Amino acid sequence: MDAEMLADLQNFCPQNGDGNKMTVLDRNSSDLFDNHYFNNLVNNKGLLHSDQVLYSSSEAQSTTKSIVESYSNNPRIFFSDFANSMIRMGNINPLTGTNGEIRKNCRAVNS
Repeated sequence: MDAEMLADLQNFCPQNGDGNKMTVLDRNSSDLFDNHYFNNLVNNKGLLHSDQVLYSSSEAQSTTKSIVESYSNNPRIFFSDFANSMIRMGNINPLTGTNGEIRKNCRAVNS
């Protein structure tokens, strides 16, 4: 993680501090929908390790790094791919009724 970002986060949420503090996932544009999330990953400023590995891990070299770079460099590609993925997700037919359920809490089966 970027050293300056790490220091900021350690000041914001010190050890033995309030464990309920929250921060934004995209510090550059927290109130916008844009491709800055991918810029952050390229600049080693991914807040979550699970996100940063999409760019920085050894596995990313052959899987996701080129996608992160593409989205970081070209917002039009990101927006186009995002729109297409939303259309595909909208065509998913979730199981309902006795075939499935929409959980009230994603971590537990409804009772």
